[in-house]
Amino acid sequence: MSKTRWNRLASQVKRCQKCPRLVAHCQNVATVKRKAYLDFKYWGKPVPNLGDHSASLLVVGLAPGAHGANRTGRMFTGDRSGEWLFRAMHKFGFANQALSEQRGDGLELIDAVVTNICRCAPPDNKPNSDELANCRPYFVETLAICDPVVILALGGLAWNATIKLLVESDWLDPPRKRPKFGHGESLKLKQNRWLLGSYHPSQQNTFTGRLTEPMFDSVFRKGKRLIQGQK
Repeated sequence: MSKTRWNRLASQVKRCQKCPRLVAHCQNVATVKRKAYLDFKYWGKPVPNLGDHSASLLVVGLAPGAHGANRTGRMFTGDRSGEWLFRAMHKFGFANQALSEQRGDGLELIDAVVTNICRCAPPDNKPNSDELANCRPYFVETLAICDPVVILALGGLAWNATIKLLVESDWLDPPRKRPKFGHGESLKLKQNRWLLGSYHPSQQNTFTGRLTEPMFDSVFRKGKRLIQGQK
């Protein structure tokens, strides 16, 4: 049943037309293209989850990159952020390879799912509140199907959106004040589950040194340890 729900969710995401601004932007980027990718056929629509429906680790990002996932049709694939993400996931046994360049390149996730709180590439990488609300049911369904042990939020927006969902889903009692986001922060959830925080592996963070490879590895190491402690 979970596999059926997972496939149905992917189909719903691909067909989604809830946000006219995002639909138009994704299609426009796919038509105009970046000079380096003129020979590529862009995906140009909402991007579904990546990974198996039964996963101990759920990685939550912000949104597809205009010339990354919006081009390749796969979460965090085809840009620098994805290079960092899948290299780390491979190191800790959550992916069978470190490279994620395009669909069909052999990448398989292991006991892990990668998702975004917004499934369309937004202008300036900034979805608005209505667009996030429209995408929220897909996030709710993802969490319900996967039932992960560890959720890793990449960036403050993903952290805050995840906390809101966890409270609504009764995975977390309403806190007196919102838990502050920070790299390496952890939050104990109900039933021995955990929320971890990491700076997003965007070029803005990795090029400036705000996020280094050892820092990024540390959160995956911690997540792996927490998962193994539950098995």
